[in-house]
Amino acid sequence: MTTPKYQELADELRRQIADASIGTPTESERQLADRTGVSRMTARRAIDELVRSGQLTREVGRGTFVARPTMSVPLQLSSFTEDMAARGLVATSRVLGLEVIPASDHLARLFGMDPGEPITLLSRLRLADGAPMAIERSHLRTAVFPGLEAHDFERESLYRVLGEDYGVRFDAGEQVIRAGIVRDEDAVTLSVPTGVPVLELVRTTASQGSVVEWTISTYPASRFELSAQIQPITVQGSVLRSALRVRD
Repeated sequence: MTTPKYQELADELRRQIADASIGTPTESERQLADRTGVSRMTARRAIDELVRSGQLTREVGRGTFVARPTMSVPLQLSSFTEDMAARGLVATSRVLGLEVIPASDHLARLFGMDPGEPITLLSRLRLADGAPMAIERSHLRTAVFPGLEAHDFERESLYRVLGEDYGVRFDAGEQVIRAGIVRDEDAVTLSVPTGVPVLELVRTTASQGSVVEWTISTYPASRFELSAQIQPITVQGSVLRSALRVRD
């Protein structure tokens, strides 16, 4: 089968930008058409192919540029380490802080405790192959998990510690995605400019009907996309199979 011309051109563009820096401008449709001798429509389809795949980005009035690679984050109950391992990346952590704080009214309602009771807050920078990916702030009830400070969470998995040392088995969870603006201190840690958009994944996990963890994970919006599989459902006798992908 003959490869369509626009596809050949798209493959050529991929090779050209393989080692290009993020933000490098690329040829316009007219420049690409003139250089390769194809029609403007073919050149447009080739560029569209790379825009759809996230390798190029269009900016109105400015042109087309090499895009920042994005990573798909599945909406499921799994650890950051598991998510990165599934992509062939090595996950590591840097502990930013581990402290005991008084429960706010919100945390007290969430955990079913009295305001002011102790909550352990573990803040970590999560990295993949050494690159900063997210900041996780995990809240856990201190009375249920005493002695967490004795663990080295730069080398130990929080979920492994909770499971093996405290006997916790996660059986339910809820994850809320919300948009925000990066905190100034987080921008430095994540190596992004101040004021950029972020995605906050707010996760509540439970074991045997009780909330055991509440975590806010802050991801730079330019580096990630969220994906979810919608299971088949029956509506008036028809089976719907859909996929949802949310991008920044």
